[in-house]
Amino acid sequence: MLLSEIKEILNATVLWGEEHLDREVMSACGSDFMSDVLAYVKNQPVLLTGLVNPQVVRTADMVEMCCIIFVRGKVPGENIVKLAEERNIVVMTSPKRMYEACGLLYYNGLRGNCDGND
Repeated sequence: MLLSEIKEILNATVLWGEEHLDREVMSACGSDFMSDVLAYVKNQPVLLTGLVNPQVVRTADMVEMCCIIFVRGKVPGENIVKLAEERNIVVMTSPKRMYEACGLLYYNGLRGNCDGND
């Protein structure tokens, strides 16, 4: 699935990285616990979260994610967007709640790959 398709499905607004929406991704995860992301996420290039702090970007960078989507209408501060830009991570915000956003992406074919079998 292309990031541009995710943007449409989630009615998201791109805060940085519009020129990278042609990136193709095969899976995603949703979490507000960055320790869980570090412990369990492998090969999931999209992070959906409601946590708005610089640690989200640092975590996404450590596990080589290419996109962060802030759910529940959360809008990160300029410092967070700048940090993502420095790491070449697309940043979006969506009005959808986490459960709905993850469900919509799953329904449209984006899987979680949580155990490597999806």
